[in-house]
Amino acid sequence: MHDSVRRWIGEARHIAVLTGAGMSAESGVPTFRDAQTGLWSRFNPEDLATEAAFRAHPQRVWDWYAHRREMIAAVQPNAGHLALARFAERHPGRLTLITQNVDGLHQRAGQSDALALHGNIAEDQWLDAPRTCCQPDNIQPGQPPRCPVCGNLRRPAVVWFGEHLPAAALEAAEQAARKCELMLVVGTSGEVYPAAGLALTAHQCGARVVMVNPEATPLDAVAERCLREPAALCLPSLLA
Repeated sequence: MHDSVRRWIGEARHIAVLTGAGMSAESGVPTFRDAQTGLWSRFNPEDLATEAAFRAHPQRVWDWYAHRREMIAAVQPNAGHLALARFAERHPGRLTLITQNVDGLHQRAGQSDALALHGNIAEDQWLDAPRTCCQPDNIQPGQPPRCPVCGNLRRPAVVWFGEHLPAAALEAAEQAARKCELMLVVGTSGEVYPAAGLALTAHQCGARVVMVNPEATPLDAVAERCLREPAALCLPSLLA
């Protein structure tokens, strides 16, 4: 089964890869709900990941994201992240990486051009549309930091519940799904849309879809191969 997928990888002029939380879990990144430990255990994650929650309790939400950032900083990209980055380096322009993960591990592995559909937890952005006074070199420290002139707050650059995905990243991901000849779907449950819909788009446009996941997913129905292995074990073998 691996041999046929390796052959498809070798033949494909363009490959799209969609990764999800399972891939990060192999590095030890806590899932969204696993971060609810200690003093955070009394909160629902949904109560800490909305614009309304941030506006109502900015320090509480900021501190929770600081807690998550510390947990993520303590882990490293795994062999699957590195295999993808090395393949992309060896074959410029052939692979488009699309990730639902906000942990930045793909970027730390060397894929700075990864399409992060849900943002990057290590980065910040302005809460409200920035005014001329909102300058990156003039930010007042705090929990959260703010513009010292107008008071505009800095917030984590992630997609919260009820928010749209970043338009440019989503459009680029959809283009990659439409033009790829092979899509690898790695470590994702296939239940979060619109990201999961990218595999359906690729299939409808004639691409082969290969699932890399120890567990069954709803997307298995459109896959030509389902490799029931963890990404850190499977990807180095496929992409060597």
